[in-house]
Amino acid sequence: MNQLDNIVSLHTSFMHWYNYLVTILLSTFTGWITTWIAIKMLFHPRYPINIFGYQLQGIFPKNQRKIAEKLGQVVSTELLSFSEIGQKITSTDNLDKLKPEIEKHIDAFLNHKLREVFPILSKFIGVKTTNQLKAAFMTELESMFPTLMHTYMHQLQSEINLEKIVVDKVAGFSSEKLEDILISITKKEFQFLEVVGGIFGMFIGIVQVVFNILTH
Repeated sequence: MNQLDNIVSLHTSFMHWYNYLVTILLSTFTGWITTWIAIKMLFHPRYPINIFGYQLQGIFPKNQRKIAEKLGQVVSTELLSFSEIGQKITSTDNLDKLKPEIEKHIDAFLNHKLREVFPILSKFIGVKTTNQLKAAFMTELESMFPTLMHTYMHQLQSEINLEKIVVDKVAGFSSEKLEDILISITKKEFQFLEVVGGIFGMFIGIVQVVFNILTH
């Protein structure tokens, strides 16, 4: 009789621990699958479907136009503002980088093209005069360059609506392409969230098991 009681007690203990293990595993799976579904629902369903009168659609596909408009505002005002681009282009550093190429073209013009067009001038324009002309051209260019570039950037800004370009591009993405872009950027973060969901579910399962043990 004692042996039978021991077997029954052992079986009961085993079933208890089996149930505890199943509870923890189910909680872990539930936490993971819930997080996985939540991530999928960011992109799916790609097109609206009606469920009991409620329209269901993925968060990003549903708000793609709003996302595109917000992104267009950020790009045009914060990332690629014409004022910042203009400051970069008109900086003296950029002119210094261009000077060697400009001087090369001025030399070619004064020493070759100008003499070909006006051959008589070659008899009156020597090396000294050519160098003086080049120096005068470069001095004038240094004073004109910022003004010309500012005028050009102002004209460019009035002709190009950077915000509209970004909005049209992003809004025109297919749902599949938008998902691929976002997944490629946030793949590791999404995987981390899935793991965290599983760990959180496992923690809930452990809490349930401990509670059951303490109350029995």
